[in-house]
Amino acid sequence: MNNPPSTAMVLIDGGEFTMGSDHHYPDEGPIRRVSVGDLWIDPCPVTNEAFGAFAESTGYVTDAERTPDAGLYPGAPAEALVPGALVFTMPDGSVELRDPSQWWRWTPGADWRHPLGPGSDLRVLADHPVVHVAYPDAAAFSEWAGKSLPTEAEWEFAARGGLDGYEFVWGGHDPQESEPLANTWQGHFPYENTELDGWTRTSPVGVYSPNGYGLFDMAGNVWEWTDDWYENRTVSLEEPPCCVPRDPMGGTREMSLDPAMPGTPIPRKVLKGGSYLCTIQYCFRYRPAARQPQMVDTAMSNLGFRCVVRKT
Repeated sequence: MNNPPSTAMVLIDGGEFTMGSDHHYPDEGPIRRVSVGDLWIDPCPVTNEAFGAFAESTGYVTDAERTPDAGLYPGAPAEALVPGALVFTMPDGSVELRDPSQWWRWTPGADWRHPLGPGSDLRVLADHPVVHVAYPDAAAFSEWAGKSLPTEAEWEFAARGGLDGYEFVWGGHDPQESEPLANTWQGHFPYENTELDGWTRTSPVGVYSPNGYGLFDMAGNVWEWTDDWYENRTVSLEEPPCCVPRDPMGGTREMSLDPAMPGTPIPRKVLKGGSYLCTIQYCFRYRPAARQPQMVDTAMSNLGFRCVVRKT
């Protein structure tokens, strides 16, 4: 356990690194060399306290606090078109892991101030990562703070902490089921959490040791938004580049649309880092190469962000 970390941004010297993985989920590959520039990065995910200062200063209202646009959700029942968000709800027993609706519940009234829905609050969560922030909310905070959201390459470079090519932010082994180094899931997912790491949901930022760059929670706790549109790398990188790309970004807004949901024209961004729900049984994504698409309007109880400032 650590003392509360400083909120001062950390300067990272840019350079080349090996991005991606060929050993896990298909869209993490192929591995390739890329280069990023120097940047300042938040040492931790943005906390409830910090996001609260932003909301109080600007009067900002998050997506989860607004009534959804019915035109974006054809066929949605009227009772679902109310302010709210998705909240992890532990089932009573074993469920089909191919059906996330068994543990995710659309919860009217859930938002960053009420992470579990009406009746919940932030009284003991000031130093926890803010959750239920959709991409526009994270982008608005970043602009207010004079910062940006990281690209996927910047995020992964920072997460690796100088350990180029390693599987985890702390090295090449996985101690999460015995001596956890991050807030992930232990036990039978999603109905039993042994809390070996001390937490079932979010943990305060900086509870676990930082990576080699002094950054906390680059694995587990909450997923983090990046600024890249999602694309399937196995499709887009069939032809190897002629040289090492500098500061690469993802595809286009149009390419990010989910082909499995043609009636829902909501683009997707890349998430990084995994969350407190990640486990080798189901979501083995508490690794720097791991990635996940997320619709930009999505607010969930395991989704946050951190910011960067590019050094010029």
